[in-house]
Amino acid sequence: MAGLEESIRNARSAALRLAATDTRTKDAALIAMADALDRERISVLNANREDVREAERAGFQPSLIKRLKVDDEKIDGMVAGLRDVAGLADPVGDTAYSLRLDDGLMLYQIKCPIGMLGVIFESRPDVVPQILSLCLKSGNGVAFKGGSEARRSNKALFEVLTNAAASAGIPRETFVLMETREDISSILGLHQYIDLLIPRGSNQFVRFIQDNTKIPVLGHAAGICHVYVDDDADIDLALKVALDSKVQYPAVCNAVETLLVNSKIADRFLPAMAKLYSDNNVEIRADGESKRLIPRDIKTVDASDEDWDTEYNDLVISVKVVKSIDEAVGFINSHGSHHTDAIVTENEGKQHMFVRSVDSADVFVNVSTRFADGYRFGKGAEVGISTNKIHSRGPVGMEGLMIYKYVLVGKGHVVKDYVGKDAKKFLHKPTDEEYGK
Repeated sequence: MAGLEESIRNARSAALRLAATDTRTKDAALIAMADALDRERISVLNANREDVREAERAGFQPSLIKRLKVDDEKIDGMVAGLRDVAGLADPVGDTAYSLRLDDGLMLYQIKCPIGMLGVIFESRPDVVPQILSLCLKSGNGVAFKGGSEARRSNKALFEVLTNAAASAGIPRETFVLMETREDISSILGLHQYIDLLIPRGSNQFVRFIQDNTKIPVLGHAAGICHVYVDDDADIDLALKVALDSKVQYPAVCNAVETLLVNSKIADRFLPAMAKLYSDNNVEIRADGESKRLIPRDIKTVDASDEDWDTEYNDLVISVKVVKSIDEAVGFINSHGSHHTDAIVTENEGKQHMFVRSVDSADVFVNVSTRFADGYRFGKGAEVGISTNKIHSRGPVGMEGLMIYKYVLVGKGHVVKDYVGKDAKKFLHKPTDEEYGK
């Protein structure tokens, strides 16, 4: 504990230096990291193969092993993500707004890093470059704790990236890699040094983190996503969206888990949809009405009440027929996790009603739920997806790693001139002035 606490205390101090680092240095470090990862990918791939072999021998679930695996395509994505973050505008020091309180008395709200972050995640080694790049660009320190199943992959990535960043002038101690199981319980108690925790993993894992720390937590406990096919849907478009939302990558939090179909279109839509799911090895858990409409030669399983509240992270989908968009919205708000939900309809009025009424971080119209992603949203990468209603919501990029401070600049102004019988009046006039520019 003493060693970890000292490392995180040092990282917090180094983060203050990183917060004052100029944009050119940070961008040069990100490009150096991208080049190093591209150049040294073999070491990462070899480390990952060892992790995957050990996970398979241990009998890990196929969905976890899929998230664990790293190949050349995933490394290409990591390299592209690092370069994308280098191309993003530097948010540190940006003026959010300015206000003239009086002649010569200016108030600025400027963006600044949160400070020291703790990131605890399972299975996915690609979290390391995503978080590291966003923290570096936004001036935050970070301590990582990955799952033991990915320990070799995480260490290989961490060493390649931090060595490259240090070679470009970034303080090496800003970033900490925790490697033991005991470190998890230790970091949860370091609220005096860590400003924000970001857990990424199963809903049980995230809930454990939320329930066992005083540190603010950014994240989501589950990804129970829905696609609602309205009676005004284009059937071919609906088939395409519902298929991609489930099968493109079923092991992630933005894959659809429940398909809702309007009863007026169900007899035309469900037989074709069920065949597509069956052809792609998707297990269909159907309610009574859905099962009646799906051809008997397509295997289905009777849906239970638990299915409507289950995140499968696998090639499994629950299907339910509803009578109206109102019933669909009510069902989503009751059974969803407020992550990502989509409607397929050509009716603009219903599109707007769905967007207004569904209480989720991401609400989509005529597109796959799989678009809920920081990279696809143009954030370069993401630190996670949040269903919180404070600070940040949805795919969280650099903006979720920023807070703000107030800067007041005057010319000897004193409060006594603004109180009492002859008090001066404040102007409180918004301006376009930017601090330091």
